Amino acid sequence: MKTLLVVLSALLLSASSYTSPQRPNGRKLPIAELVFINGAVYTANDRQPTAEAVVTGGDRIIYVGDNAGARRFIVKNTRVIDLQGRALLPGFTDSHQHLAGVGFREMNLNLEGTTSLQDFLAKVKARVGQAKPGEWVTGRGWIETFWQPPLFPTRADLDNVAPNNPVILGRADGHGAVVNSAALKLAGIDKNTPNPFGGEISKDANGEPNGMLLDAAQSLVRRHIPDTTAADAERAIILGVTRNISLGWTQVQDAGGSYPEVELFKKLYSEGKIKLRIFKAIHGPSESSARLLADGPIIGAYNHRFTLRTIKVVSDGALGSRGAALLAPYADKPDTKGFLTVKQEEFAPMLTQALKVGVQVETHAIGDYANRFTLDEYEKAFKAVPAAQRKVSDPRWRIEHSQIVNPADIPRFAKLGVIPSMQPSHAIGDLHFAPSRLGIPRLAGAYAWQSLIKSGSIIPGGSDAPVERGEPLIEFYAAVARKDQKGFTGAGWHAEEAVTRDQALKMFTIWPAYAAFEDKLRGSIEVGKLADLTIFSADIMKIPEPEILKARCVMTVINGEVVFSLFDN
Repeated sequence: MKTLLVVLSALLLSASSYTSPQRPNGRKLPIAELVFINGAVYTANDRQPTAEAVVTGGDRIIYVGDNAGARRFIVKNTRVIDLQGRALLPGFTDSHQHLAGVGFREMNLNLEGTTSLQDFLAKVKARVGQAKPGEWVTGRGWIETFWQPPLFPTRADLDNVAPNNPVILGRADGHGAVVNSAALKLAGIDKNTPNPFGGEISKDANGEPNGMLLDAAQSLVRRHIPDTTAADAERAIILGVTRNISLGWTQVQDAGGSYPEVELFKKLYSEGKIKLRIFKAIHGPSESSARLLADGPIIGAYNHRFTLRTIKVVSDGALGSRGAALLAPYADKPDTKGFLTVKQEEFAPMLTQALKVGVQVETHAIGDYANRFTLDEYEKAFKAVPAAQRKVSDPRWRIEHSQIVNPADIPRFAKLGVIPSMQPSHAIGDLHFAPSRLGIPRLAGAYAWQSLIKSGSIIPGGSDAPVERGEPLIEFYAAVARKDQKGFTGAGWHAEEAVTRDQALKMFTIWPAYAAFEDKLRGSIEVGKLADLTIFSADIMKIPEPEILKARCVMTVINGEVVFSLFDN
């Protein structure tokens, strides 16, 4: 109740702060700074789903309606933007991204789009040629499923192009990496090195490490890479923020991190170097998550731009690298079911404490066993700490990815009030290998967007960049088409799980706002809400599906400020 009163008071104050005492027509109206007319406006507000004009004043939306009504707000210094039929939407939110990782992807060897092992090795060789003797070569973004044959690269492959420099190259999903012999030697990894908990050192037929490290095993090598400098970390964040804004994202829900990163965000906000909204999570269980539980959340700092109230847990690996924890063995590798990466005895007490102090929890779970394990642990915590004993009665806990869910578990999300936070681009990439990993029958619970929605859930949509490209229009297209970018769909891929365009709009606007406890503040185009807007070059709610991928962001507005624009006026 107290939070609601604060929000209402802020809205009233905002409205009164932008009221002109005298207008030519004799009426008192808020002072308009931006007037958008002739647009295809989709509000994500069921009470007024469409409009043709929007007016903003200060950091708020002050009018939604027709052109004639909008023109009444125009005064001398008002900027009028004729959209000429372009789509104006609530500011898009990426509900699952790794912001610094996006920036570092631009700074390091970016292996996205490699079409073959030979292409991959050629790019590595070129980067090694630029490196100093003994200098680490790092990169990310390869996916072997698009190669022929679709096999992981090995240390022998890397040794041919990088015999001296230590090399570590992450698979696009971040849950696997290939290293060369120089890196293994520096890390002291040999045939006798045991697998760490939550990870795997892959071996060849002779029992020797073949260069592939899964999940926690990557840390055995990564801890030998020189620390990132503060300057590089700052540069990565600024690069990530700049890219996101240019694509139309107005908020990123940053899935994981630590307090040093939080302090860097604070510094950059204070210096006015970043304007993107960031809803930040801290990795746990860890010292950082223990600090968040002790210190409490940071909510709405820097004019609602920064919030820290969430702990991110990783419960399993990824499907592509076979680290996702499954209920039954992998169809294409029957000797493994994947593995959990969190210990129940550490997870459970953290959950109950989070409920008591009002901290949200979001847990990465990809395999059907990991999803069931997480739902079970959440349910136990909810029973142990009833609503009356919680700091926040509606905790809005999340499961990130929710990619493979046993059909029996789908209704449990809505029943427990757990939010499945999903990334549509995973489905259109994974369709090329998920059938072989799982077998056709288990695809019934794979990327089950429509089933989850029909069971009563909402689905905040994200990109998981830099695992994926991180582009809003790719995600929107993937959600409504459920086909890859060339129009391909596979056998047993359940086209009925695609969402409608109205649902897709909500996946990137009002539903992420709800998942961030901000649905009364932003996420839809309504009078009194924060003026976050995304404008695309075409009406993505109507054009043919393939045309969605050809559209582009032409303006991004955050807090009523134009932070990116391709408009001349």
